[in-house]
Amino acid sequence: MRFEQLEQFVALGNLRHFRQAAEQTKISTSALTRSIQTLEDEIGCQLVKRSTRSVRLTEQGEMFLSYCKTTLSELELTKKTIKQSLFGRDQQKLVIGYTSEASSIVPMSCGQFLADYPNIKIEMQLQDEHELTRKLQLGEIDISVYLQSASNVVSNIYLPDQLILFVAKHHPLASKDSLRKEELYDFPMYGCFSQSKQVQSMLNEAVEGLNKSSSMKIGNIDQVIEGLKQSSHFAIASIEHANTIAQDPNLVILRTNKDINHEQLVVQTNHHVSRDSHITHLLGLIETSAKSKACTSNM
Repeated sequence: MRFEQLEQFVALGNLRHFRQAAEQTKISTSALTRSIQTLEDEIGCQLVKRSTRSVRLTEQGEMFLSYCKTTLSELELTKKTIKQSLFGRDQQKLVIGYTSEASSIVPMSCGQFLADYPNIKIEMQLQDEHELTRKLQLGEIDISVYLQSASNVVSNIYLPDQLILFVAKHHPLASKDSLRKEELYDFPMYGCFSQSKQVQSMLNEAVEGLNKSSSMKIGNIDQVIEGLKQSSHFAIASIEHANTIAQDPNLVILRTNKDINHEQLVVQTNHHVSRDSHITHLLGLIETSAKSKACTSNM
């Protein structure tokens, strides 16, 4: 069992998608499949339940995922401890990852920080959000900084522009300014057929993302509308049905992330990074810089 296999399993456990996990760990999908099978053979049990449309971990797989994350985190902590023992505190180094959207915040903040702490080295890495999450979990970076829709931070729903969610006017969700996924869990769901194969594929992926694939009822737009008016269901449909829905006074289109432009700064630290005074100082500089950027943007 190799450390890279643990990294590959963590990627699959986080993304629940073989192709995406393979891309993240920079191997082919077939190589990832063989790696997972090898792990299952070594451990002696099934870790992953595979189907044509989803990837789920078994109970043993969830336990092994926790083990992988802990092991990789401990590995990085040990490597850092060894480096500190070799080079001393004066050579302490902080690795900060950030997205392009935060490029007007992080470099400036780091420059101000280095003026106050010249003995601490800083390495800045420009990455996408998924890579930041992976590296932070593995301990490869100390701090990650990115901007995202404020709704994403509280598990709100994102749908492609081609899709919409809607309910009857009397539905409890009809008056919501924005939605969290958790608010949909207690309500059954209707799905409306699309004439476009591409959009239908998006619909299928969205339904699976909402964890409704096993319980959803499907019909044409008229059947779905009639069902909504007589139940507590919510429904998903393609944008081709938007006019029909909007013209019905008894229906309401729900607001999702694609309707919200407000962005929020997200700063995360590796859980092994102690909040020493210099770390707190750097995080304060980042926050101040973000607030200054927001004020400038709103003028």
